[in-house]
Amino acid sequence: MNAALAVVLTCLTAAYGWGWRRARRAADSHASIVQLVAFLVGVISLWAAVASPIAHLDQGHLTGHMLQHLLIMTVAAPLLLLGEPVRFGQWAWRGEVLTRSWRLPHLVTCWLFGTLVVLVWHVPAVFAFGMRWHGLQHATFLIGGLLFWLPVARPWPFVPTFSGWAIPAYLFLATLPCDALSAFLAFCGRVVYPHYDSMHGACCISPLDDQQRAAALMWFWVTIAYVVPAALVTFRLLSPAQERARAS
Repeated sequence: MNAALAVVLTCLTAAYGWGWRRARRAADSHASIVQLVAFLVGVISLWAAVASPIAHLDQGHLTGHMLQHLLIMTVAAPLLLLGEPVRFGQWAWRGEVLTRSWRLPHLVTCWLFGTLVVLVWHVPAVFAFGMRWHGLQHATFLIGGLLFWLPVARPWPFVPTFSGWAIPAYLFLATLPCDALSAFLAFCGRVVYPHYDSMHGACCISPLDDQQRAAALMWFWVTIAYVVPAALVTFRLLSPAQERARAS
């Protein structure tokens, strides 16, 4: 599994790098170092979450499980989009993409899908299923993360159909379900997932302490991951250049 994933990620990275270098040689102004670094760090983050030693922590620690999924959804997914893989990936259907722009999915659709992926997988029965089918779980977290961050990153060739001011509200509202989930895990006073309760004695901390640490990690991480981009978008919208563009 890990070897196959490493091969897939290596092939995707090679295809992206070849396309980016070709665009760079053609003096394409869109082929920036920032995009290349973003894509590479996104790939590394995905590998770290799924195939590195971090990936094995989730069997004994809910904190490791939470870290794994936060890396996929809030680090790997947005960075891959910022790399604009469609522009440089040299996919077979790129010629069709060049002929027209794609509209972004509705904000509500992106928000609901990204949020429901997180909430549904934390339902105890679904969580137990995910522990047996980790590949499916990881895939849905990645897809959910990509769809959630699509309106924020707005990579080529997607064209937004909404005001930029919708994004800060979009990101702020996304913190609320995660805050509610992390608060429940932190203060419910019992171990929610039997898998980790059965691991008692195999971990250096109690299952309940582990659950509370996972909740704290989720609350802190999601707050930073969503509020910081919201603030950056707000500052950009309030910049003098944006004001002049709207006035012209």
